[in-house]
Amino acid sequence: MAAAARAASAARSPLLIHHHRRLPQVPSGGGGSLRVAGAGIGAGQGQEVGRRRARVGLRVFARYSQAQDFSTRLQDRVGELPKLVEDLLQTSISTGPRGAFRMAQGIQAVLGVGGEWLTDLSKTANTSAGIPTQMQLGLLSPLYLRRLFERMGATYIKLGQFIASAPTLFPAEYVEEFQNCFDKAPAVPYDVIQSILREELQQPLDSIYEYIDPVPIASASIAQVHAARLKNSQKDVVIKVLKPGIEDTLVADLNFIYVVARVLEFLNPELQRTSLVGIVKDIKESMLEEVDFRKEAVNIQAFQGYIDAMGFDRQAKAPFVYQNCSTKRVLTMERLYGVPLTDLDSIRSLVPDPELTLVTALNVWFGSLISCESFHADVHAGNLWLLRDGRIGFIDFGIVGRISPRTWAAMEVFLASFATEDYDAMASALSEMGATGNDINIDEFAKDLQKIFSSIQDLDTEIVVATARGPDATAVSANVVLDERQMNALFLDLVRVSESYGLKFPREFALLMKQLLYFDRYTRLLAPSMNMLRDERINISTNRQSRRTDGFQ
Repeated sequence: MAAAARAASAARSPLLIHHHRRLPQVPSGGGGSLRVAGAGIGAGQGQEVGRRRARVGLRVFARYSQAQDFSTRLQDRVGELPKLVEDLLQTSISTGPRGAFRMAQGIQAVLGVGGEWLTDLSKTANTSAGIPTQMQLGLLSPLYLRRLFERMGATYIKLGQFIASAPTLFPAEYVEEFQNCFDKAPAVPYDVIQSILREELQQPLDSIYEYIDPVPIASASIAQVHAARLKNSQKDVVIKVLKPGIEDTLVADLNFIYVVARVLEFLNPELQRTSLVGIVKDIKESMLEEVDFRKEAVNIQAFQGYIDAMGFDRQAKAPFVYQNCSTKRVLTMERLYGVPLTDLDSIRSLVPDPELTLVTALNVWFGSLISCESFHADVHAGNLWLLRDGRIGFIDFGIVGRISPRTWAAMEVFLASFATEDYDAMASALSEMGATGNDINIDEFAKDLQKIFSSIQDLDTEIVVATARGPDATAVSANVVLDERQMNALFLDLVRVSESYGLKFPREFALLMKQLLYFDRYTRLLAPSMNMLRDERINISTNRQSRRTDGFQ
């Protein structure tokens, strides 16, 4: 990669281009010869010799110019060196001894995946087709980097999911490959979970819970979830427990990634234009929030507060958080019973009009964009249910988004233009959202957008419904097996086209678009004749209530 970067830098060098333009040209069509080092050479040979020497001269000049340029840039940044060293020292101190252990694990993982690459390389090296481009990139190729992330465990799996969900920040081929980065992990033994609960809650478990199911409902890379019942109130709850050692591992891994980013930006200031360190900080903040269940509890309570304030309490609900048995590493929540918005038959058994259920879900979610501190940024079928009492249940607030007024204003125009297929207005809205100061040909941009969104009707949904295990045999859970590749292909096309016009969207736009695509699938199932963005029953404007602006610039 360093060699490629150097070559790219040389190719962009204005000095090199200027030098190239001033190369003497060999006259054509004239006979005679060029005299080189006293030898008489024919015109054709002389031209070839001249070209070869010119190419050699260019390469030498490019290397010299690049070395001089790199040296000059380093000298210019010497004043920033003390700050860099201080930052790296503080980061190393906060990492602690865990960093060395993770380094050893990282080396082991690199050797393992490197062995896989060598094996695959030997299989393709002797074929007539030659070595595939992806193989040529080695461990930096999307495929082998994804395998390396999965071997490295929780942090890197989460990082892979972040890459997969941020097509505005990462190259398309990496976004597509990391769709395969699954958040699965073997369950932690129940006796370990018990130890964590005792340590966190500081009292005997049988004084808090009537029982805890030793078999987890779910086990992901960061947390594990168990069903339980409270002793005094006899309320059914779920307990989300942070797996042991996860937080230390996350801090060590994320600090290492931050150090690499800081050093790279120092050595190559051009990377500052890509906001590399800023992206890493965003990733770090997002992932560390997920391992602090106090923040998730705040997100849940803020969303329920918004529901109550807006008068949606008879239409929607978030789980109640039991603060007396919740900590940074343990989250005890009310257990909600219901069915996902993809289980049409069960929905019909609970409410007379499934379409009205979808309208309610959309109004509550759109309202949170306008009136809540944060919005639910992961409304897949496992997190959006129709409860037994007919209300919409919003579950799992580990991933939330925050949207600035400026982005939302452009987003409103984008949604309205999308609903009416007004691609000129859509182009203007996207230009405002991703503005970089460049002049954009709105007409051409609009034509490209029309080509992209004309394919949205080709997206398919596969619904898989499964009976859930638990105390109540009628409880149903469902998993929508979305064609993530199709969904992300659509968004990646949008990003590619927009970037070709010099636009760069904020990550919050990607989060919003993904949720809208989830809702698009629910619409096809529950209300196939409804236009989600044009239906008068759905309010997506800010007219109903003034936009909350505290905390944003």
